Amino acid sequence: MNLADMLTYADIEQLTRIAETYGCETSSHSKHELIQSILSTAQRRDAIAQRVDGMSEEDLRLLNSLLFEPRELYSLEDLTARALWTASDTNARASVPAAEPAAVKTAPAPKGRASKSGSGRRKGKAASEAPPEPDHSARQAIARFKRFGWLFNGFTQHTRYMFQVPEDVKSRLADVLDERFRNRLDVREEPGVYRDERNLLCEDAVLFLRYVRDHDILLTSEGYLYKRQLGQLLESLSVTEALPGKTAWRFGYGRRFREYPERFSLLYDFCCQENWVRESGERLELTEAGQLAAGGGRPIEPAEMYRFWLRSYRGPIPNVLPLAQWTMRLAADWTTTASLASVLLPLVRPYYYDTAEDVLHLRILKMMMHLGLLRWGETNDGVPLVRLTPIGKSAMKEKV
Repeated sequence: MNLADMLTYADIEQLTRIAETYGCETSSHSKHELIQSILSTAQRRDAIAQRVDGMSEEDLRLLNSLLFEPRELYSLEDLTARALWTASDTNARASVPAAEPAAVKTAPAPKGRASKSGSGRRKGKAASEAPPEPDHSARQAIARFKRFGWLFNGFTQHTRYMFQVPEDVKSRLADVLDERFRNRLDVREEPGVYRDERNLLCEDAVLFLRYVRDHDILLTSEGYLYKRQLGQLLESLSVTEALPGKTAWRFGYGRRFREYPERFSLLYDFCCQENWVRESGERLELTEAGQLAAGGGRPIEPAEMYRFWLRSYRGPIPNVLPLAQWTMRLAADWTTTASLASVLLPLVRPYYYDTAEDVLHLRILKMMMHLGLLRWGETNDGVPLVRLTPIGKSAMKEKV
């Protein structure tokens, strides 16, 4: 549904709030007048740009989490969880590991004023200046989006406690953000040499299945391939990867991410999900479906890998879809990764031992290259560049 449709179903109270937000001059007693005034004002590009330019990073992350979602309805709990995740205060950082609390800087007590009454006054002042609770902040963000005309309640008995975003509003917001982001990009000429993995991940999935078919694969007590055989397997693939180092705990990005490198971990989990391989006791075996896929009887499409990657990484990176979509939209030409990072990093949150930079460069850009969505190159002076591939253009239109 578009904005005009949702305004028709909205009550007079919400229409009045939206009209006041945009400074519409009309009688609040006429619903038709309110709707016409809002449509003529709220849909203007300059009005939308003004709202976007004045947004905090938290609201911007919340907005981006909604722009590319194919779903139509959101519960209050879902929107609250999204707003909490996007919040920058430490109380809302559920994805950040526990650490020693930083020392709190407090103003020194005035000399000769250390009485209990003075302490009580200072305590009361600190309490009055404390930031709002995360849940309250989240609900305030949702209320702001409602006042902007970006969120509406459903209009049926079953959806009146749900929320939806008008489709045309999504499109206009994306266009405004696209222009804002694109102005900050550093676009370069095509490099002399670049890396394009195309469909190699899908081809390597078949090579992996054939390796399992032709070898006796033993597993450790924890269900992993032994390092020696894993090294041989990795060398047999089109794109080789080094075994993970022992620098930090690895988790969150797949079932076997702890012991396997990123690309192979995704490939392995995909084959397990498709029920092509089975971890049977101390051995890894092909299933009947795996035999068919190993023989070429079940072609693997890049879009399948892309959708699986989004599902696999959505846990540690809840906004992996908008990050992937923005990367593909902005990298239509050869663009420096540094300028792309300057645009996207405000939308990224750290995940345990992964900094925001790690999440963007290792979990998003690098994996998109492995998925064949991005080409990777360098300028003559070593500046990294990326550009969208034809596979990436197709992926932008995927319903996920």
